[in-house]
Amino acid sequence: MIVSAITELRRRYESVLERLEAACLACGRPRNDVALVAVSKFCSARAVSEIAAAGQADFGESYVLEALAKREDLAKVPHCAGIRWHMVGHVQTRKAAQTAGVFALVHSLDSVRSAAAFERRLLVSGSRQAVLAQVNTAGELQKSGVRPEELFALVDYITEQCPHLELRGLMCLPPVFDAGEAARPHFARLYALRESLRSRLGLALPELSMGMSGDFAAAVAEGATLVRIGTDIFGVRSENR
Repeated sequence: MIVSAITELRRRYESVLERLEAACLACGRPRNDVALVAVSKFCSARAVSEIAAAGQADFGESYVLEALAKREDLAKVPHCAGIRWHMVGHVQTRKAAQTAGVFALVHSLDSVRSAAAFERRLLVSGSRQAVLAQVNTAGELQKSGVRPEELFALVDYITEQCPHLELRGLMCLPPVFDAGEAARPHFARLYALRESLRSRLGLALPELSMGMSGDFAAAVAEGATLVRIGTDIFGVRSENR
């Protein structure tokens, strides 16, 4: 990366931090209530390294093999030793063996089948995996995520049949992409679903992963604890980058 590109990357990152601070202030929440996950899919390991050097610890990836390659590239970089890697993309059941026990948090567990695949792998390795249940708040056929009416059954399966999975909360992708206030009802619904689960099961479920570059302020106002921001930090990317 040339100097101008590094400078622009840092500027973008600092701008996001300022906006996140303002979003928390606007709704009376402490800044440390909300963690920023810098979504680095399709970015180079060098770009991740530059943002890690600026103090960012949580990075999100959408593809298992890409994430593992970056981890390997950055394994010997001292200031990257504290990176917490998040899987924010859909994980195919056949990729569960490569994913389980590898990430600090998997945001996208969305079916009993996937939960079972994770549990089988974790049973062999003897490790545990923190997960979020991804909820398809609008019931879109083309989008991953458990339907709200099926969420309780999935959570029951995880808590009763998957001792190596630690359910930490919920995640959603609204049908209106990066649309600011238009996404807010979906964030409010995810919060309400989380509260219903807490009441019914007595679980802490501290995490709500919701909000991206164009709508994270609305997500923060509705209770997000993790916001997943990629474009506003790393710019527009493509699979060929």
